[in-house]
Amino acid sequence: MYEHQTYTAILERMLERVPNEVDKREGSIIFDALAPAAAELAGLYQELDIQYGLSFADTASGEFLTRRAAEHGVKRKPASAAVRLGKFYDSSSVPMEVLIGTRFSAAGIAYAVREREAAGEYRLEAEAVGTAGNAYSGLLLPLDYVPGLARAELADVIVPGEEEETDHELRERFFLAVNEQPFGGNLADYRAKIGGLPGVGGVKIYPAWNGGGTVKATIIGSDFEPPTSGLVEIVQMEIDPDGAGLGIGLAPIGHKVTIASAAPVVINVETNLTLQTGTTPAQLERDVRAAIEAYFMTLKRSWSSEEWLVVRISQLETRILGITGITDITGTTLNGTAANLELGAETLPVLGTVILHG
Repeated sequence: MYEHQTYTAILERMLERVPNEVDKREGSIIFDALAPAAAELAGLYQELDIQYGLSFADTASGEFLTRRAAEHGVKRKPASAAVRLGKFYDSSSVPMEVLIGTRFSAAGIAYAVREREAAGEYRLEAEAVGTAGNAYSGLLLPLDYVPGLARAELADVIVPGEEEETDHELRERFFLAVNEQPFGGNLADYRAKIGGLPGVGGVKIYPAWNGGGTVKATIIGSDFEPPTSGLVEIVQMEIDPDGAGLGIGLAPIGHKVTIASAAPVVINVETNLTLQTGTTPAQLERDVRAAIEAYFMTLKRSWSSEEWLVVRISQLETRILGITGITDITGTTLNGTAANLELGAETLPVLGTVILHG
């Protein structure tokens, strides 16, 4: 808005107000007197332009976007800690009990026992927030003394840890909330409530799916993978415990809500590559898998806003062709068929085998 208020433009306007009888050349007394003021005013206009942009939701960032969204009841999701499954055994490999609050460590992250799941199995919560708590699986080292403990393992991710919501993600939720007006159990209300829960990366709502008064919500995890049964259970308890429709959770009275998990669809890829001299398919398999998984992740991020996903061979081939060492690609098939693969509305693509011929 103030992009034309430059130092030169301001100084010229100031000098125009000085009578022509006065020496206004660079280095003159009046020029040297006005130049510092023009520089300060130019800086002020730059700050005003920045503040002007920060006052609108489509251009605001950081704290300013957080405060703008909060005015409409949309709060930035904070970073959250991963909830993992821990398994504990004695010297005879028999599952054993541990005390709630006992702390363990793995890959530089501490985990505390929070809740018993079954004999020798407990929910552990990472003490560090963010996605780092999702990565490692394997042996745990006790930070507290546990009598009789011979082996401790860190297993499944129950609720993925999340980083703080980005400006882009918050802005999308803000405009969705403002434009769709969540209220009283309408579609926008369910999307906002369920999508705002920790560990949930996307949701699709199906009203009256099993008759009047019933609602089905299919979710994916914040890692954009099919959620664990533990996360589905947590969301069910938050929204409508036992699907009874009693209004105990966030769902309105009379709404019997069923929380379901998006199902994985394993996709096997086979293709023929023309390679540069000295390059073999085995050398490129890791890069090809990474390219395909990156494409699948793009699809999964758009899952909640699409009626269904389509895995397109042309998109796969374009990404694979960008890998150094590959000069051409032909005959790509998905699960044995040389055609695009259309997935169901409640499914996600998961990469299976990758067979490269070259």
